[in-house]
Amino acid sequence: MKRRIFIKNAALTGAGVAVGSSLLSCADSENKENKELEIASTTNSKASLPLVIATWHVIDATAKAMEVLEADGTALDAVEQGCRVEEANEKGQSVGKGGLPDREGNVTLDACIMDKHGNCGSVVYLQNITHAVSVARKVMEDTPHVMLAGKGAEQFALEQGFKKENLLTEASKKAWSAWKVESKYKPIINIENHDTIGMLAIDKNGDISGACTTSGLAYKMAGRVGDSPIIGSGLFVDNEIGGCVATGLGEEVVKTVGSFLVVELMRQGKSPQQACEEAIGRIVNKPNSDYKNFQVGYIAVNKKGETGSYSIHQWFSMTKFQDGVNEQIQSDFFNKA
Repeated sequence: MKRRIFIKNAALTGAGVAVGSSLLSCADSENKENKELEIASTTNSKASLPLVIATWHVIDATAKAMEVLEADGTALDAVEQGCRVEEANEKGQSVGKGGLPDREGNVTLDACIMDKHGNCGSVVYLQNITHAVSVARKVMEDTPHVMLAGKGAEQFALEQGFKKENLLTEASKKAWSAWKVESKYKPIINIENHDTIGMLAIDKNGDISGACTTSGLAYKMAGRVGDSPIIGSGLFVDNEIGGCVATGLGEEVVKTVGSFLVVELMRQGKSPQQACEEAIGRIVNKPNSDYKNFQVGYIAVNKKGETGSYSIHQWFSMTKFQDGVNEQIQSDFFNKA
């Protein structure tokens, strides 16, 4: 909000009118100088670009994204290529190939992507295709739709030249078999049964894009979809303001349209950190909230290149690549009890 100086003029008579006029003239001059200083300060405050942030400890993914940006690539290319690194990482059992399956033993992927113009694409319940984020981009660029689901999404991917492959690795199959012994279903805070890679980038032109990809909640009911592929919940970008991505228990993110909320709070003047904190507050302060038993985390960036992250519980982290430094940053959190 722009600063405003209000001058209250009392009733003046005689010589006091001249004095009052002089004071008013001085105040107007001061107003003008202050406004000029504010404009100059805003103009000179430039973001340190390019920059990449992502949920969790994914330095290889942010390194790939930065490689794209340093080569004058777009933010859109950067987030896609960065997310693909984790999708191909079979050791990471929450994204792409090797993801933990649903309770029927099927690995199903959700992803979305959003560019500087507000265009977006999404796939939900996609099977047999590793790079869900790239299929989402194809949906955005090559179809009149925003979201494709299930067999339709898979058919589209195959028509676009994506390779069909079995996403259930031996490690994930072994974990699923062990789970079936008791078949208990409960989100585990900060364990890879409901985590995601969400990534935001600002390129050298100052344009913002974002992407989000996941294999979803481990051992979920067949057909379950979380927040990750839903524009406004798992991801939202407004190129005039900033962007946000979410991770954690998707059902809780969807209830508050979390990523959209964070961006709108930044539009109102809040910093990325303040916006993330308020969005978490909307979740934990709900009547009868069971927040002690689930995790949600947000990361955000604004047009100035300022970043923020916040979660319900400890140990959520953000990876940030800016000014030549690629580092993991532990997030502040709500539940300090």
